[in-house]
Amino acid sequence: MERFKKISNWLWEILPTFKKEMRVAARVYASEELLKDILKDESINQLINSTTLPGIEKYAIAMPDCHEGYSVPIGFVGAIRADNGVISPGACGFDINCGMRLLKSEYTFKELFPSLDKLSSEIQAQIPSGLGQGGRTSLFKEKVNNILEQGAQYLFKQGYGVEQDVVNCESQGRLSWADISSVSEKAKNRGKDQVGTLGSGNHFLEIQKVEEIFDSESASVLGLFKNQIVVMIHCGSRGLGHQICTDYLKEFIPLMNNRYKIKVPDQEFACVPFNSFHGQKYFQAMACAANYAWANRQMITYLIRKTWQRVLGEKNSSLIALYDVAHNIIKKEEYTIGEKEIELLVHRKGATRAFPPENPEIPEKYRKIGQPVLIPGSMGTASYVLTGKKEAEQSFYSVSHGAGRVMSRHEARRKFDGRKIILDLKQKGILVKCRSQIGIVEEAPFVYKNIDQVVNVIEKANLAKKIIKLVPLAIIKGE
Repeated sequence: MERFKKISNWLWEILPTFKKEMRVAARVYASEELLKDILKDESINQLINSTTLPGIEKYAIAMPDCHEGYSVPIGFVGAIRADNGVISPGACGFDINCGMRLLKSEYTFKELFPSLDKLSSEIQAQIPSGLGQGGRTSLFKEKVNNILEQGAQYLFKQGYGVEQDVVNCESQGRLSWADISSVSEKAKNRGKDQVGTLGSGNHFLEIQKVEEIFDSESASVLGLFKNQIVVMIHCGSRGLGHQICTDYLKEFIPLMNNRYKIKVPDQEFACVPFNSFHGQKYFQAMACAANYAWANRQMITYLIRKTWQRVLGEKNSSLIALYDVAHNIIKKEEYTIGEKEIELLVHRKGATRAFPPENPEIPEKYRKIGQPVLIPGSMGTASYVLTGKKEAEQSFYSVSHGAGRVMSRHEARRKFDGRKIILDLKQKGILVKCRSQIGIVEEAPFVYKNIDQVVNVIEKANLAKKIIKLVPLAIIKGE
């Protein structure tokens, strides 16, 4: 703690004089209480190491949900010069474009409650979850290629959605620089039958209700009202994204050492110059995985809508996409450094963008309030919808992606009983649908930070504005 300079009650900094290899400062958005939690693992050492990446500008950032990860901590934001800096797969993550989508209905809690158990059971039956689980719409390789290049837009054009799904999606559900020649056959094969699947670990679907409204005007723009039923989706690029990251880490480690002569504190920080042939190939492959993830959430949306219609009836089938946003991704963005506009390669790993009002990348109907920001809690706890603020330029328009772990999966399995967790949640009026108690134990509420504290830091630090609080009614877990 004594190494930190306290900038405010919500922001702490370690100066680059702390370690000679540091190029910039290391910043942590956290309350003092959350910072003490973060210091329990290797997060801060990993953050300090990330400040040594060639081309990094201003500071490396950790969000209040920060916890130890591969290379950089989860909850990391690093902006690296596009002209002479590097690109680092570990600073994007294995689950490329793991992200959030929120669907809103016209139902109130009172109207939906009689059908809640049946609806959640049917959704679980229709959407496969678990490590390696394939989907119900097996795709040929040539269709996988279309998805890698066109993302959610391809599925929309094929009839698996409506125009609003891509309009209300980060980058309209497609990164245009994706190039399928940059993706290995092994990665493509892993993705052939996983479109429309939830995956394992902390991935989930939740049927939720709007519990509290903090800004009624913004909530109205978003089409949200008290006791409204919504559906939150959290998943990513499945085995395809994991394989892409694995492929390029394996390639970059010897290239970094032997060809590009880049020195980093740990091989996990494998990186190459962004403008090199190898850097561009990874950037193209990462875009393919991001497109795949948006298509995955699009297919899940389609399957939920079909189930919703079957259970609730033809006239009650409307589910509208409020927004979809990534939290493991690398994108080119422009920021003022000194007095110049500089193109930066913003690495967000376990962090989500939060663009301010009037940003042209936000859907037009949201521009007066700022980009919708979706921050889920841990299983059984609240989630939040916020909007981005202009003051968030200090964090490269980035905020937390969730609550953040405080306990490893191994320790959780040793300490907790899945049956008791399910019973405790049931007593709170929350249904849980999961085929494996291991998945329940590993993602129990106790293994995560307090989501209310995390979101409070984000708001107090002026990075985003709270709009609504959501509480879970039914949880469908990845296993």
